[in-house]
Amino acid sequence: MYLLGYDIGSSSVKVSLVNVDSGETVASDFYPKKEMEIIALKPGWAEQDPSVWWANLKMAHQSVMSQSKVRAEDIKAIGITWQMHGLVLVDKEQNVLRPSIIWCDSRAIPYGEKAMNAIGKERCLSHLLNSPGNFTASKLAWVKENEPSVYEKIDKLMLPGDYIAMKLSGEVVTTIEGLSEGIFWDFKTQTISEDILQYFGIPKSFIPEQKPIFGLQGAVSATAAKELGLKQGTPITYRAGDQPNNALSLNVFNPGEIASTAGTSGVVYGVSGKVEYDTKSRVNTFAHVNYTKELTRLGVLLCINGTGILYSWLKHNLALQGLSYDDMNKLASQSPIGAKGVTIVPFGNGAERVLENKEPNCSIHGINFNVHNNKDLLRAAQEGIVFSYHYGMEIMKDLGMDIHLIRAGYANMYLSPIFSQTLASISGSLIELFNTDGSVGAAKGAGIGAGIYASNDEAFASLKKLLVVEPESQKVSQYEEAYQRWKALIN
Repeated sequence: MYLLGYDIGSSSVKVSLVNVDSGETVASDFYPKKEMEIIALKPGWAEQDPSVWWANLKMAHQSVMSQSKVRAEDIKAIGITWQMHGLVLVDKEQNVLRPSIIWCDSRAIPYGEKAMNAIGKERCLSHLLNSPGNFTASKLAWVKENEPSVYEKIDKLMLPGDYIAMKLSGEVVTTIEGLSEGIFWDFKTQTISEDILQYFGIPKSFIPEQKPIFGLQGAVSATAAKELGLKQGTPITYRAGDQPNNALSLNVFNPGEIASTAGTSGVVYGVSGKVEYDTKSRVNTFAHVNYTKELTRLGVLLCINGTGILYSWLKHNLALQGLSYDDMNKLASQSPIGAKGVTIVPFGNGAERVLENKEPNCSIHGINFNVHNNKDLLRAAQEGIVFSYHYGMEIMKDLGMDIHLIRAGYANMYLSPIFSQTLASISGSLIELFNTDGSVGAAKGAGIGAGIYASNDEAFASLKKLLVVEPESQKVSQYEEAYQRWKALIN
């Protein structure tokens, strides 16, 4: 028996096929091989065409099926994860009405701020656990005001994963986790937020039917079965946004456990067993994958937009096109801690929640043309990203989060020894790196949702720890000096 996982990122779509008995990945691939385009028609905008996600999913899926030689009838369940907070709109015929406004788009910030003031700060935070910010509901408000001809055609709003499930099953449904990340869920009343719907004037009919995060959400239609070579009726039994799903993929389910990622954007995500929120919404709280109306399991999420995208920008614009990321990491390692005084603020990918939705852009400080070179810039970039993590983690600690152990997949920026070592040392945390990713997590989540695995511990029994990074206690003062220089620029 096998499980299929789809991960809809903003850079690529990844597909993995997992053997139920061994827990091992038998085949995995991603498309496109170059990063997917993010359309930015104006500064602060970020859009993608959902049909491109589906096209890339089909390419990666066909590659995985070809590699594995697994029969369609042996695939017992499908799980989906996606880039959070995106807005997809469809009409009654399930036609997409406009490109998706994705997670790093900043245009809706004023709409969220006005909603916060009108509804009331205390009511927003105590019921929604967040400011409406530039999340999905506020993005829809932007469409309503600026594209009325689109708005009047809307039948349903969706998150990116809901769209992929619709393409697979022909049904439009969602989950509490999805509603919470879109700021449509009221955690006090445990229903769709009447405050949000009434303030923005959103018809409740726009909200899809709710399905459980783990459980039957739909089945592969005849049309999708033909497109993908799957068996009609194959159940879809799990879906969650990329950060709750990343935590799941690392077997992070319980209060006090911490997961992290460092891709295009970067995240530190801690599970809490009590309803809590940051009064300034610099970190955000959403339903975790095992949240139910009876069990309080919330994910406290620190998101840094300007993470791997900064390193990618340097690669493509610093005459480093011929180098791999590993080559860049080796160059960076030739610069000392603190990068000889060079400091980079990495916030160049839209509004940053950790800065209360300010958009300061990326900046480089302290360059001396007679002293510094590309090695120092590369080191300063990695340190600047880590320092933005630590800045947010200080806020999480103020909320009562105990951060001594961080789990992450051994991928993206965590492949860099400088990145991992700097984060471990400045935060005083042990970092454990594992052989997993979002698509593998989605596949195993599907196994839990289908009842194939009796528990999360059974699903993730094969999770392998590849590397442990300990703080360099004897060098903490050097890291701290560089961090305080960085922090002074932020403050």
